[in-house]
Amino acid sequence: MASVVSIMFAPVKGLALASVDAVELEAEGVRENRRFYLVTEDGRLVNGKVAGQLVQIGASADTDGTTLSLAFPDGTSVAGEVELGEMIETNFFGRPVAGRLVGGEYVAAVSSFAGMPLRLVRADEPGAGSDRGVEGSVSVVSSGTLDVLAREAAVDTVDPRRFRMLFHIDGVDAHEEERWLGGRVAIGAAVIRLEAHVGRCAVTTQNPETGVPDLDTLRVLTRYRSDVVSEEPLPIGVWGHVEEPGRVRVGDAVVPL
Repeated sequence: MASVVSIMFAPVKGLALASVDAVELEAEGVRENRRFYLVTEDGRLVNGKVAGQLVQIGASADTDGTTLSLAFPDGTSVAGEVELGEMIETNFFGRPVAGRLVGGEYVAAVSSFAGMPLRLVRADEPGAGSDRGVEGSVSVVSSGTLDVLAREAAVDTVDPRRFRMLFHIDGVDAHEEERWLGGRVAIGAAVIRLEAHVGRCAVTTQNPETGVPDLDTLRVLTRYRSDVVSEEPLPIGVWGHVEEPGRVRVGDAVVPL
């Protein structure tokens, strides 16, 4: 039987993933997931393609986005209550996301580490900071899929953090999760509906610890996945939304309905 191997999400989009033992899946997904994000001075969304080194910064936040902690690789940290400033609207791949600028020490610390002036934003609505919004607040990839990718890339293993998925599952064949598209899947106490493939970009070539490119995932995917019928090119893993909220723990069963 398929089961959950790991649960990971990013409190701040583009920063390190937080690995947890359990999450509450609500209608908007995991409330803390990508509640915060970064933009350039002129308001453009920042992700790993812009500043891959940001993945070295750890982050944690409460479920309401009222507190935030950032941990830098040199051992320094910035933490405290979130001070909200002016309103801002950000283009998320053609979808507008409303938020508020965050003040305090966070901005200076992140900008200094990135080597460029950045601004930190808290999305007004939980779930809005995911690439596809609330409708794409859940993502799944299997060990079998990653094992095939590793063989195609001639490496021992492929770290699932490269793909920044919420749920990493085991106990199914390679790409089995794709055969669940359009259907409902029970995962722990929640039920999700899987909608589509997740297409891949250059961020997946980057080492998830350093942000430095070290594996040409796009070349490998082009060689053996370019013929897959998908709305997004070079897919690995799938995305969907929550139909029935519930708690999901590492080790929980994953059952297509």
